Amino acid sequence: MKNLLIVDDQPGIRLLLSEVFRKEGLETRLASNGAEALRSVRERKPDCVLLDMKMPGIDGVEVLKRIKKESPYIPVFMMTAYGEIELTEQALNNGAEKYITKPFNIYEVRDAVMDVILNKK
Repeated sequence: MKNLLIVDDQPGIRLLLSEVFRKEGLETRLASNGAEALRSVRERKPDCVLLDMKMPGIDGVEVLKRIKKESPYIPVFMMTAYGEIELTEQALNNGAEKYITKPFNIYEVRDAVMDVILNKK
C-alpha cells in the first residue's frame, strides 16, 4: 500500500487531508512539526510528502532540504499561505515537486498527489 506523509501544524488540515487520501486507498501518516516529519521519514520512507512551509521549530524548507538530502527520489509537495513567493521559490529550488497555496482546492491537491504517486517509478 502506498503511503503519504502529511506534515502540518494545524490538526484540522492534517485530518482533512488524511481522510481524503485514505478514501483514495493510501496509508496516511501524520506529523505536526518538522522534527516529527524527519523522524517519520527515517522510520519508513513515504511514497510522497505533503509539507507545510511555515511551522514552529524546523520550517518546511529546512525539512525539505533534509528529506531531499537523504532521499532525493521522494516527491514533496509544499503547502503555503498565499503571498510567500520567496519561500516557494526557495522550496522549488530545493527539489519540491510543486507548491500548493492555502486555502487550497482539496480535489486539485488530491489529483496532483495521486498522479505523482501512481506514476512514480
